[in-house]
Amino acid sequence: MRVPLFDRVTETFTRHLASHSPRRQFLARFSTLVAGSGAFPLLPVQRAQAESRTVAPVQPNTASDFDRLAQSTDPTKCNYWRHCAIDGVLCGCCGGGVHTCPPGTQPSPVSWIGTCRNPSDGRQYVIAYRDCCGRTTCASTPDCHCNTADREMPIYRPQASNDIIWCFGTTSTAYHCSTAAIVGQA
Repeated sequence: MRVPLFDRVTETFTRHLASHSPRRQFLARFSTLVAGSGAFPLLPVQRAQAESRTVAPVQPNTASDFDRLAQSTDPTKCNYWRHCAIDGVLCGCCGGGVHTCPPGTQPSPVSWIGTCRNPSDGRQYVIAYRDCCGRTTCASTPDCHCNTADREMPIYRPQASNDIIWCFGTTSTAYHCSTAAIVGQA
């Protein structure tokens, strides 16, 4: 059976119209708009609230109270420059050093960090505070128990909090003392 010419032309025209119809183009553009609208809040837009709020800019060279009193000669004192964010007993008073654990203890594989200013050269350094674990707390002089917490962050930033016993991953969770090793220049 042969298809009449009129039917073939109508079918060809309808298929062409359907494939090139603005309806499909409209649906395609509308779908793109809907999918892209999720990213709209991410665009850098000056908001009215931002203009009404006045925030003092942070001055990177502003010295804190700890910075003004810091010294660089005696690492067994709380005001030693590396101890700007330490909380605990200094390992230097317990048979260890400013960056080494005493014999019989092991360093925690995790640490908290702080940024301290060295008064000798005026530069900022990132300090990793690591707890030494495995023995009971070192019974040293009161001068060696420090809680300087300069620029301490709230607990929602645990990597910068000194209020946690950081003996995770050691054979014992018994806290002994804390070290302050330089990680690098800030």
